[in-house]
Formats: sequence, C-alpha cells, structure tokens
Amino acid sequence: MSGTCEPLRIAMWSGPRNLSTAMMRAWENRGDCFVSDEPFYAHYLAETGLDHPARDEVIADGESDWRKVAAAMVGEIPQGQPIWYQKHMCHHMLAHIDHDWMGGLAHAFLIRDPVEVVASYLRSRSSVTVDDIGLPQEVRLFDEVCDRFGTAPPVIDADEFLLDPEAHLRALCTRFGIPFRTGMLHWPAGPRDSDGIWAPHWYAAVWNSTGFEPPHARDIALDGEAARVAETCRPLYEKLLKHRFQV
Repeated sequence: MSGTCEPLRIAMWSGPRNLSTAMMRAWENRGDCFVSDEPFYAHYLAETGLDHPARDEVIADGESDWRKVAAAMVGEIPQGQPIWYQKHMCHHMLAHIDHDWMGGLAHAFLIRDPVEVVASYLRSRSSVTVDDIGLPQEVRLFDEVCDRFGTAPPVIDADEFLLDPEAHLRALCTRFGIPFRTGMLHWPAGPRDSDGIWAPHWYAAVWNSTGFEPPHARDIALDGEAARVAETCRPLYEKLLKHRFQV
C-alpha cells in the first residue's frame, strides 16, 4: 500500500486533461468523502507569474503560501468525513516545495496518452509546453512515492479506465481498504461548490456530464510545437504506463 491511513487521505496526482475532474466527481459522489480541487494552484500562479485564465481570481480565492496548504492537506478532514480526496496537479509542485507532508497520504496517479492531452489542452489554451502537461513532474513524483513507501502506487490510464470504470474503481477502493459505492459511477450535471474558481474556463465537459463516458476513437493530427511536446512526453508516459493498475 502507498501510505494508506485512517482516516484516509488520497492524493490523486495528474497532469491537466487527464480525467482528473471527472474522477473528483466520482469520489465526491460517494457521500463519505470530502474533495479538494487543486489546492496548490494559487501558490503555483503567484510564484510563476503565469497568465492562466482567471489568474487573479485564483490567487485571491486560494492560499498562496504552500506551507499552509501542505499543513492543511494532512490536517483534520473537513466536514467530519472519513475520506479526503485531493486532486493535485503534478506541475503545481514547484521545486522549492517540501514533500514531507506527502508521507501522511495514500497516493495514486492518473495518466493519459500525451497526444490526447495536448489536443485537449489546446482546446482551452493557445499554446502548450512540456511542463504544462506535467509528465516530467509526474514521473519524478511517482519515483519519489515508490522510494518513500517501498512499493509502486496505483497508476490509472484514463482511456483504459473509461473502458470499464466500475472495475477500476472497485479495484482502487480495494487497494485503499474502503468499500466501493455505486454512486461513484454517476453524478448530477452542473457545477459544484467544491469546484475551483477556474472551473468556468476548464470544466464545461464535466459540468455537462452525468457519469463516465466511453472513450471515443479519434484521429488527432498534431503539428509544430504541439507535436514536439507530445513526442517529448511519450517516453515519460510509457514509463508510467508500465505500472498501470490491472483490473
């Protein structure tokens, strides 16, 4: 097990456009789980100065001191819930952030084919870099979690997950030592109070969803810098794919 504890705090690590928000919906819909949406985002934007949608609003609404965020993530679970699902973006974990707090959580990793990620990312942004996708950071965090706990944490490939969400969620719940709940498979459409303030810029598909949808075969043709980013990320994705969760 990768750091399970009671009460259970789950850090789900991901890059953008990796099924991460729909997965957060599934866990929130259990009824016994509090969720946090990208708690390090405000610090990330304040520190990097990057111009993301709703940048000023994200910083004003969130906590920009990473130490306070880290302390909160291992503190008392809000609303008295026994499970805390934390949706974390790997690229938000800047080099100066200490990782000692991670020892108090169970960990899992979401991945997706970088061609799909880049194509999806560019539907909301005008350009993309390797660091935007988060795979270099995700590989480093995965290796660190392996070293810390002495075993590989669950790795979930988004497209494989969508072929059988229930089997994957049942297996993941078993791994974390908690019962599966059928409510994880479906949720009401629309926004949630738990959504980050940036949700109107990124979450349209999830707001329109009521559950996980089967993957759609698509012919994606990337060129130029977008193709280079996907090609650079491919060996990193394939490294993590070797450890994907088998159900």
